[in-house]
Amino acid sequence: MANKTMVLKLLIDTKANRVLFAEAGKEVVDFLFTLLALPLGSIVKLLSKGQMVGSIGSVYSSLENLDSTYMQPNQDKNILLNPQLQQQKQCQNNLLLLAPAPAKVEAYYGCRNLSSCRDYVSKVCGIQCPSCSGKMNKVLQFVHPESGGMASGNGGGGEGGYVKGVVTYTIMDDLSVTPMSSISSITLLSKFNVKNMDVLREKNVSLGMQEALKLLKASLASKTILTDVFLAGKSRVAI
Repeated sequence: MANKTMVLKLLIDTKANRVLFAEAGKEVVDFLFTLLALPLGSIVKLLSKGQMVGSIGSVYSSLENLDSTYMQPNQDKNILLNPQLQQQKQCQNNLLLLAPAPAKVEAYYGCRNLSSCRDYVSKVCGIQCPSCSGKMNKVLQFVHPESGGMASGNGGGGEGGYVKGVVTYTIMDDLSVTPMSSISSITLLSKFNVKNMDVLREKNVSLGMQEALKLLKASLASKTILTDVFLAGKSRVAI
């Protein structure tokens, strides 16, 4: 996961030196929504900060207001709006997941004569094999299915993650997320009072582990996250 990167297309107002909004696909939106599944303890460990202020609430509100038709059929918004620690294992696109917990392994015992006595296991070492009457003392390791690294998050939804991939999403500078349309883009330009289209520039940027850490940190203290993290003319977020 350390080498994974995602791509956002920023629309920049070069005159004001700010990001108006970004276009992104499902994996970026899945990543933003999985920030809600990070327990506070994980955030503190990642950023060495204990305060949650700023724009993370915008991500929460975006998911809360997102119509259920955009969700994968096997996903429930309440899982993220009221997160449980175990939901981390569904976060395939979460660049900030900590190392998974060690696998839970239990010892069982089988017959030494595994070629012909493969039907029996026991939790007690040395008891008699019902098949050949030999001792069942060969150690077999049972890995519990709920152990770390097992989850794909797909369930019955096919492509996995939280939102559907057939839609392009608009991400505002404060990380508010909505499904994108040509009408919504025009409305946004009107909202920002953009009259001279020559000042607008598109820029593709990569979102990797370092950018994800900066984005998370900025989201706890700022309303201009994309500008703070991706525009060199602004104060960069240090990690």
